[in-house]
Amino acid sequence: MPSLPTTVVGSLPRPEAMREALKNRRKGRISDSVFLKVADDSVKAAVALQERAGIDVISDGEMRRENFYSFIAECVDGIKLLSLADLLDYVEDKAAFERLLQSLDVPAFAIHNPVVEGKINVKKPLALEEFNYVRGLTDKPVKVALPGPYLLTRSMWVKSLSHDTYPTKESLGADVVTMLRDELISLRDAGCFFVQFDEPVLSEVAFAGPHATHTFMCAALSEKASPEQELEFAVQLINQVVQGVNGIKTGLHVCRGNWSRNDDVLLAGAYDPLIPYFAKMKVNQLVLEFATDRAGPVESLLKLPDEKEIGLGVMNPRTSELESPAFVKAKVSPLLSKRAPNSIFLNPDCGFGTFSDRPVNDWETAEKKLAALSQAAKSLR
Repeated sequence: MPSLPTTVVGSLPRPEAMREALKNRRKGRISDSVFLKVADDSVKAAVALQERAGIDVISDGEMRRENFYSFIAECVDGIKLLSLADLLDYVEDKAAFERLLQSLDVPAFAIHNPVVEGKINVKKPLALEEFNYVRGLTDKPVKVALPGPYLLTRSMWVKSLSHDTYPTKESLGADVVTMLRDELISLRDAGCFFVQFDEPVLSEVAFAGPHATHTFMCAALSEKASPEQELEFAVQLINQVVQGVNGIKTGLHVCRGNWSRNDDVLLAGAYDPLIPYFAKMKVNQLVLEFATDRAGPVESLLKLPDEKEIGLGVMNPRTSELESPAFVKAKVSPLLSKRAPNSIFLNPDCGFGTFSDRPVNDWETAEKKLAALSQAAKSLR
């Protein structure tokens, strides 16, 4: 592995055929074999794109997933998928929340959320089959993204639907931990290099407070306690997932939202309130966004323990402009003087297609951005 390895956060924009196949599968209008053929072809294209760009640690581009966390509904009994628009029926002030989604450019019909309505029971691996397929296409190390335990617990527990089986979020959290830990061990045993747990909602917890109504993040529909209690709960959950699982790199990704190209509707704020909680998490790497001023100064990360790796976001996935090597160098320089280059990975701030129906960039631009990332890393080695 070279110093300053390059990687992706997860998703790439889905080709049109893949988006159509995902839509048809959701509506029951496509056979499994036809869907599989389209998905396999799309993953091959995603791998080829990353290899052409020179990325060191690659993913399957999350081609088979509608978004970064809803896919688990296909793998686990006891969960059903509702669109954000459907979920509005369970929000106390529906009219107010509808106005909020519209004002913040949230695609309510394009975002689907898994909701628990019975005992969760894993019927097939969450990502092992994805990993086994992509591993056969490349000699490069592979990264797999999974939804984080706090995100899943908070997004899936909707009181009016989940209470009979899981009276509290905490009771659901125990089963979510078991599910993710089992998947992590399976991926480790299969040879996966890196599993990244996505917890974007942690920024909403830290920045917005317990009763805020001025922002939107996935899972923000459910009620929550104080930020301190919620963040301690998040630490407890992720540590229960990764504790003692060696032989695989683990990471945690936290951004400020990636549903719109309009930065004005996305969250803003430095990571400082989260740093004490990051320090207590037993993951190897923190995958964080720093390509925009919304994230605050990179120097905030110097407060983290020395052994913690950084996945530094230096490419904005939502713009057409390519970041220059000089821009990347300026971002990473404060860390290079304090940390070993092999403990710093370079990546985009987030995925290019967090939501399959709402990619934040096109295929061609994603490849150009990743190629620019690779060139910048080479110039710094």
